[in-house]
Amino acid sequence: MTLQELAERIRAAAYLEGDFTLRSGRKSTFYIDKYLFETQPAILAELGRRFAEKVTPETTLIAGAELGGVSLAAATAMAADLPFVIMRNAKKDYGTAKAFEGKLERGDRVLLVEDIATTGGQVIEAANVIVDLGAVVERIVAVVNRGEGAAENIAQAGFTFESLLTSKDLRLPGAG
Repeated sequence: MTLQELAERIRAAAYLEGDFTLRSGRKSTFYIDKYLFETQPAILAELGRRFAEKVTPETTLIAGAELGGVSLAAATAMAADLPFVIMRNAKKDYGTAKAFEGKLERGDRVLLVEDIATTGGQVIEAANVIVDLGAVVERIVAVVNRGEGAAENIAQAGFTFESLLTSKDLRLPGAG
């Protein structure tokens, strides 16, 4: 599947119009419903393959933030033959009370995968937890960069960021 074919499949599966409130609190007249594309086997497998191409020889671990990043991290881990962890949005207060699920150790070198990057808030939080635990975030890679500040905010937080697709690739309203 070419990158443009992937973009068209994601748009066909997940592009919605209406009145939406984004995680950042911002309002939008359109929405890319990540669960509508992440639950499609062919799209998810292709995303896993493309994210796995971002793995370096030093990468030891894949990470994804709950909930949208979980299937992406799993697909990437399978394609790259590396373990993955699930970063929690909030540290649980029962059982092991960890901020993540899986095995994350000091010195791990992590590829952090993200679904839709708008402002980057959630993925920055996950990246900071990874760093606080003594690991290195090699880079953050999103499926889609909506072009609404995520790249700048992630860079300002000290992380390397890229996306597989942009709002222009998906032909989103306002994309240049």
